[in-house]
Amino acid sequence: MIKKYDKLLNLNNTISKDLFDSVEYPWDVLPNIKNYILEVIPTLGDEYIKLKEDVYIHKSVQIDESAHIDGPTIIDENSVIRHCAYIRGSVIIGKNCVIGNSTEVKNSILFDGVACPHFNYIGDSILGSKAHTGAGVILSNVKSDKTNIFVRDNDNFIDTKLRKMGSIIGNNVEIGCNSVICPGTIINSNVNIYPLTMVRGVIPENVIVKSMDNIIIKK
Repeated sequence: MIKKYDKLLNLNNTISKDLFDSVEYPWDVLPNIKNYILEVIPTLGDEYIKLKEDVYIHKSVQIDESAHIDGPTIIDENSVIRHCAYIRGSVIIGKNCVIGNSTEVKNSILFDGVACPHFNYIGDSILGSKAHTGAGVILSNVKSDKTNIFVRDNDNFIDTKLRKMGSIIGNNVEIGCNSVICPGTIINSNVNIYPLTMVRGVIPENVIVKSMDNIIIKK
């Protein structure tokens, strides 16, 4: 059961709900995504088809012929995988999602309604329902010194025990074009981030981030 950050994600909007049941923090699921997908694949119904080894998609999914998808991966109904998308495996993509031109996704869970449509990097991250990344948004997942990633919440530093962790993005978050989200960032629900913004730490819900020094509460 997610504890402190339980308002971040609507677990009814993903087929990976069970994966979160035994964890304290949402990032604790990241090392378990691959094995979870392999466990779930045999339980999928007839509405899912095998695209290739350990890659299963709903029959309604649209995939451009130039996209590349490695397993294990599950893509849920009515999602669209566009031109030159690169899905590197250990990925769960929910219903009605868009993975667009030259977007790369690896070891991540995208809840229903997520859109990453243009030149995005989504690594070792979780995106809540209806989160949207503008063109060129990067969810950075490794520190420059390659040490463990800490989540900084006010004066508290939580050791994730992970060397690779991108971001945990809440429901209905809008990230403006060409923003960079630093490793270990938590963005709570209903947040808007201006274009060209560098974001780190824990961002509270219902705010507009113009810069890290200019965060205003939504009216």
